[in-house]
Amino acid sequence: MSHLPDTSASARDDFASRITPRYRRWALFLLVLAYTSSHVDRNIVGILIEPLKADLLLSDTQLGFLSGIAFALFYATLGIPIAVWADRSNRRNIIAWAIATWSLMTALCGMAQNFWQLAIARVGVGIGEAGSSPPSHSMISDLYPKEERSSAMALYALGVYFGIMIGFLVGGFVADAWGWRAAFFIVGIPGLLIALLVRFTMIEPPRGFADGVAPPPKGKINIRAGMAVLWRVRTTRHVVIGVTLTALVGYGTIVWNPAFLMRSHGLSPTQVGVLLGPLLGVVGGLGAWIGGILADRLAAKNQSWNAWIVGLAKILAIPFIIAFYTIDNTYLALAAYIPAVFLGAFYLGPSFAMIQSLTPLRSRALASAVMLLVLNLFGLGFGPQLIGLTSDLIGGLYGMESLRYALIAAALVNIWACWHYYLAGRTIKQDTANMEP
Repeated sequence: MSHLPDTSASARDDFASRITPRYRRWALFLLVLAYTSSHVDRNIVGILIEPLKADLLLSDTQLGFLSGIAFALFYATLGIPIAVWADRSNRRNIIAWAIATWSLMTALCGMAQNFWQLAIARVGVGIGEAGSSPPSHSMISDLYPKEERSSAMALYALGVYFGIMIGFLVGGFVADAWGWRAAFFIVGIPGLLIALLVRFTMIEPPRGFADGVAPPPKGKINIRAGMAVLWRVRTTRHVVIGVTLTALVGYGTIVWNPAFLMRSHGLSPTQVGVLLGPLLGVVGGLGAWIGGILADRLAAKNQSWNAWIVGLAKILAIPFIIAFYTIDNTYLALAAYIPAVFLGAFYLGPSFAMIQSLTPLRSRALASAVMLLVLNLFGLGFGPQLIGLTSDLIGGLYGMESLRYALIAAALVNIWACWHYYLAGRTIKQDTANMEP
């Protein structure tokens, strides 16, 4: 592992000469590619739920554990020490090793013979992915100035939707053609090439470069103080709570929607992949991108819109989400889901950007890791688990339709998330003015 780059004035001038618009696009493209790979590997379990259930004789509660807590517990908790390492070391190299790790562990999922072997492999995927997002957020903040940061983070967030689309399309087709084991192998191996591209074509930027300020002095990072900043600052506190509640619904429904379409609409894995994958990938990606652009443009006139645009989108999406789960005609249900996916994707870019812009330079990767710790431990960890548990609990009343009603109940949590984004918008101006360097 190489040391931190030279942050002298001459080194910063040399970096400035290399940070061309073309390089910034390439660096962001690679980080999006890496994020896409992580979400392919993370979300492929969703399209494989029914084959896994039939082959390994698993319950919905066990499947919720595999797609939630088994992954999220290590992904979330290891993010903190890795982020501290990233705030003191070479972020590019950490990202490259992380990609290689989660890719190999995804391939190993295809060799599992029972619930516990698959759970251990999923833990390994979570350990690898813990090293990706915090240093990536930090690097993007050093490549793009504050006025472009929501848009850049929104482009980075496209990886979520591209990953879901590829995972569902490839996973559904491969599972029907060659089985669920082959699906894990096929999506896991390409990540090794991405790891090599990150390691050998990206540059480690000086911290604070895009903000036009000198990098902070090296030294020990106070984890407790870094975590306290997110809770002490009112805006970041509300953003973290809002994004966590949003993730509780989002991650839970992404995992269980394929199973819902198979059970309640009678679709095969290939049909679900073809119908749901592009919808989530294209419409969701478009929503994430437009949400970031709108946040930057509206916030230029009134900074509160960084948060309010997310809350407004979420509240408008709720009727469409409920329609998706209650309409029996498959194509009409998917048509109702289009605006829900588009509006629901607004939150990622502005949420990530607000956290980075309200955090001291030396703690940006740590701040991102703390946000992801809370978001993933509760959102990704408990979202799929609670929906699966609810489905099992009400199975006696609703039979095969129990998953439908568990998903409707989860969708209503969005109302709570909207309230916190509204509160974040009320305090962001004052908290930005009082931010520590």
